[in-house]
Amino acid sequence: MAEGLVDGTVPPLPPRYRFRDLVLGDHYAEGEDRVRVEFYINERSFKERLQLYFIKNQRSSLRIRVFNFFLMAVSCTLYCVRVILDDHRHIACHGCTPKNFSNTTENWWGLLWVNRPVWLWALQVSIAIIMLFQTVLMLYLQHKGNICQQLMSITRILEFLNTIPFIITLFWPPLRNLFIPVFLNCWLAHAILKNMLNDLNRALQRSQSAISRLSVILLSTLVCLAFTSICGVEHLERAAPGVDGKMNFFQASYFVIVTFSTVGYGDIQVNVWPSQLFVAIMIIAALVVIPIQLEQLAFYLLERQKQGASYSKHRAASEKHVVVCATCIQADLIMDFLNEFYAHPHLQDYFVVLLSPVELDNTMRLLLQIPIWSQRVIYVQGSALRDQDLQRVRMDDAEACFILSPRNVMDRHEADQQTILRTWAVKDFSPNLPIFVQILKPENMFHVKFADHVVCEDEFKYALLANNCLTPGTSTFVTLLIHTLRGHEGSDSDSQWMRMYGRSSGNEVYHITLGDSKFFGEFENKSFIYASFHAHKKYGVALVGVKKDEEDSEIQLNPGPKHIMQASDTCYYFNITKEENSAFIFADSDPEKEREHKRKDSKSSLHNEPSSSSKIHSIIASVGTLAIEYYHHGATRQHGAPTESRSDLLSRQSQSQETQEGNHNAVDTQEQGSMAIELQERRANDPAREALVTGKPSTSSGRNLLIPPAGEEERVPGRRRPSILPVLEIMSSDPEDEETGITFTAEKVETEVDGDIEDIKVWDAKNESDWMKGYPPVAPYIGYTPMFSHLLANPRKLCCLELDQPCSHSNHHCARDYNWPNNSIIVAVESTAPGLYNFIVPLRAHWRPKHTLKPIVIMVEKRPDTVFLESIAAFPLVYYMIGSIESLDDLLRAGILQADTVVVVDRESSKLAEEDYMADACQVVAVQTMFKLFPSSTIITELTHPSNMRFMQFRAKDYYALKLAQKQKLSFVHAYLKGKLKSNVKGKREKERGANLSYMFRLPFAAGNVFTASMLDTLLYQSFVKDYMIIFTRLLLGLDQAHGSGYLCEMKITTDDLWIRTYGRLYQKLCSTTFEIPVGIYRTQMQSDSKSELSVTIDDDDQSSTCLSEERAALAELVRSKMKKLGLPESDYDAEATEKRSALSYVLINPGFDTKLELDDVIFIIRPAGGPNASSPMPPRRKYSTRRPKTEGEKREEPQGSMDTRL
Repeated sequence: MAEGLVDGTVPPLPPRYRFRDLVLGDHYAEGEDRVRVEFYINERSFKERLQLYFIKNQRSSLRIRVFNFFLMAVSCTLYCVRVILDDHRHIACHGCTPKNFSNTTENWWGLLWVNRPVWLWALQVSIAIIMLFQTVLMLYLQHKGNICQQLMSITRILEFLNTIPFIITLFWPPLRNLFIPVFLNCWLAHAILKNMLNDLNRALQRSQSAISRLSVILLSTLVCLAFTSICGVEHLERAAPGVDGKMNFFQASYFVIVTFSTVGYGDIQVNVWPSQLFVAIMIIAALVVIPIQLEQLAFYLLERQKQGASYSKHRAASEKHVVVCATCIQADLIMDFLNEFYAHPHLQDYFVVLLSPVELDNTMRLLLQIPIWSQRVIYVQGSALRDQDLQRVRMDDAEACFILSPRNVMDRHEADQQTILRTWAVKDFSPNLPIFVQILKPENMFHVKFADHVVCEDEFKYALLANNCLTPGTSTFVTLLIHTLRGHEGSDSDSQWMRMYGRSSGNEVYHITLGDSKFFGEFENKSFIYASFHAHKKYGVALVGVKKDEEDSEIQLNPGPKHIMQASDTCYYFNITKEENSAFIFADSDPEKEREHKRKDSKSSLHNEPSSSSKIHSIIASVGTLAIEYYHHGATRQHGAPTESRSDLLSRQSQSQETQEGNHNAVDTQEQGSMAIELQERRANDPAREALVTGKPSTSSGRNLLIPPAGEEERVPGRRRPSILPVLEIMSSDPEDEETGITFTAEKVETEVDGDIEDIKVWDAKNESDWMKGYPPVAPYIGYTPMFSHLLANPRKLCCLELDQPCSHSNHHCARDYNWPNNSIIVAVESTAPGLYNFIVPLRAHWRPKHTLKPIVIMVEKRPDTVFLESIAAFPLVYYMIGSIESLDDLLRAGILQADTVVVVDRESSKLAEEDYMADACQVVAVQTMFKLFPSSTIITELTHPSNMRFMQFRAKDYYALKLAQKQKLSFVHAYLKGKLKSNVKGKREKERGANLSYMFRLPFAAGNVFTASMLDTLLYQSFVKDYMIIFTRLLLGLDQAHGSGYLCEMKITTDDLWIRTYGRLYQKLCSTTFEIPVGIYRTQMQSDSKSELSVTIDDDDQSSTCLSEERAALAELVRSKMKKLGLPESDYDAEATEKRSALSYVLINPGFDTKLELDDVIFIIRPAGGPNASSPMPPRRKYSTRRPKTEGEKREEPQGSMDTRL
């Protein structure tokens, strides 16, 4: 055998291992011995079978206990019957002659003998025989150890006391009238009832709470005490002298109830000392037994209160509910969920079940006691990993399950691991349940990809911060979109900007099928651009995206003019409310309202008489697609009026702008979700309209304002005549479309210069040749979807990534040594994480021109790992350095003087603060220091708690900010009291409690300079109603790239663009030329503006001004000394830079068609797709590089025929 193994051959099988044996198993030969083993043979004995039936088997033992309980109840009932039928005058043994007793002496024989009829005796004897037989049988079956110990138990003594005397009467008839305390069987029934409750739970497998069990036992104890006292008092009073001194059963019951209730009327009393002693003993027993039972019940009640309630099966069958699972129930987290969840009208009848393993804190207990939440929110303490707890919340019957991650945790990976396990447990328990998961780290997302909706906090956070660097106010724009607001916020304010900002904040994303829509139904078989412009012009809604009714189709943001709208397309639009809640009111349908509008128009025309631009403004709005401006060479003012320069016209427009502000805003919305849309009746005989179409001047007005004043072309030679082309139903790339029937004198737009062959003179030629577009070669984490981006053909060495450390390939010591043509972006983090990759990708998106890319400097406190550095090495102009924002030297080396934006990311280590709201102390103080040292820098800060944003760029004498804060407090108190009063009225307009965003009017938030990750929580909550919100937001922020989908970008209004005047005309110009769709405005009002409400923000007394100047001089000296030490030129630091406190910035989402444009307005636009896999639908246009060297005083010319972006 050993030789065979050594030689590598397989030894032969023994003879008995044949092929049949190998296939069919081992078969013994006929001559071999075989032994069959049978198991559990001992349980088949007579005793074991009895034990199995009476004790072990749950169902059979339960039946036996129910039968025994019935026997005990019958025996007690027979005792009561005997008492009622008893005759006190015949007191003697069975068959004996009754004795006569005097009425003054006690009849002690009455305690021994009773009058028991024969039929009653027969029934009691039968019950006694059954009970005695069962008692002996149970002693036999349960016999273990000492038999005397079992015989001396209270239960056995009572059983023998109430059964053996009856058995004896069978053999000695005189004892048939012997008194036997059968009423004590109630305590045996009490013991049987407790065992029945246990067997009932085990046999029927029904979960019964300890509180209900204790309540039944307590009630049973009270009944047994009362019944024993009644029967005992009644029997002992039989010895009272005379017949009148004896008590019947009813009198005994009355006496016991009055005595035990401590009332004690005294009308009935006991007469003999045994009964008095018995009553005293029963009172003492009650004082001992009942408090013990009550203590146990109170203990379980407190524990039950801590563990929360259970959602019953009957409620789950008739009501709708959602389950929210979280590690800890934080008041801010839950209130954000409840406010957003119940903001939708059709969710008012839903119930929210909170499942958490931790106990509620006092704050959360108080919140859940508010009537509006106490009737809707149910708290259950338990774990999502236990099936019993999932059954308690009826997870199978729930409409959805939200699994939330804690906000303020130090170890975010551990929090994600707990979230992943909860998600797996819920999916295993209820596979078909929709799951909404909130994850913190993007590298953990692939574990929960099976969930219906997943929101990664770091992924969205960094993408939002990145977009905020290029498009200011993006964080505020997106936050307002994903929060449910009414548009009434700020309506009672005295500030014009608060009214406009609050009204536009009510815009949300809605969807509707085009065939079912009144907004877009008329645009079937027309281009997307045409539908978007005319829907905004007619109804005030912004059509921004579409989804085809095809398999595997995706949402497309602004697919461009090549997309033809079909009846089955799903339209996505911005509006105050959805179309189903809108009312369409035409002006000609209500004569009184029409007359009112005429009076308002006439009044507004009187106020604007010095400037006739308002008339043309309304004319252009009515003409819409045919609004055209011509520049005629040598044109003069009609009727001999003198010429007027463009600058004078702009000056006059700015003077009347404040008066016209209230007349050209967006249409106000009606109350309670309905929107009044008024369509102005067009007048065919309007001479101004005729002038627009024919090009002839109008005789009704002093001058055709569409014709620029003479001599303007001479002042700016070579300038193209501006025009607004009509938005065609089916677009073509040629700006001159023969179908319009109008000949445009404007020249064709020049051919676009390809982005890959741009004239780049500043970039190093060697480095420029290494640039390319493609997908990053290294994925930062598992599950990441590569994005088409600007890349380097040859990734840089890791040593070249460190900004301030020279290496063999570079000798730079600070950011200034690199001599970048564009200002940089600094992002300060505590440690690098894979989520930071999503900050870089949107800034290196393929559609951004190369010359606009800004260098990115990552200032990190801990040295990044190699994996992260390898993932960013392929991106151009991305660097890192070891440093902190608390160090002035690090800020100067990072190039804060050459930076456009500084992004300060929240520190994870700050979550260890003893006071929860102190977690932002480090960031707030550091940012305040940066703001004092570098007042001209734009700083975007991420905070943990939204309430701390009031400390951003804090100044004690900023009276305007203090006034807004005071107004916010009063509004919050008013909304809270209003909610408290209306919470008791069912279905009473619950959304009117106030805005869900208590910080929306804080100046840092309105300007987009502060951000908290909690702002993204509502994105997950809204997905329950709008399942497309996550995908829509990812496309908007550039986290995903869909085929044919556009992207969010910006354009800035300059002095050369003020001739457009209104947002509606800009909408038309963009749609007709570059096919871009504007969706909002980022507006900034400066302190120097006379209309600004910030003109008194700082105390102007001499002492404060002097102190402020001295402080700035000292800070400037400190910065210059540091720069001198680092070898930086001191001329880079502008000590005279003014603080940005004089500027007030805010966001207007989907402003009205007549909203006036102001200088330096930043327009949010969605540019059509032109990605790597689809040809760009945009018409040709020239790209002008901002990197071309300029001579001193030279002004860059822009083509007037196409509104190009200039940032």
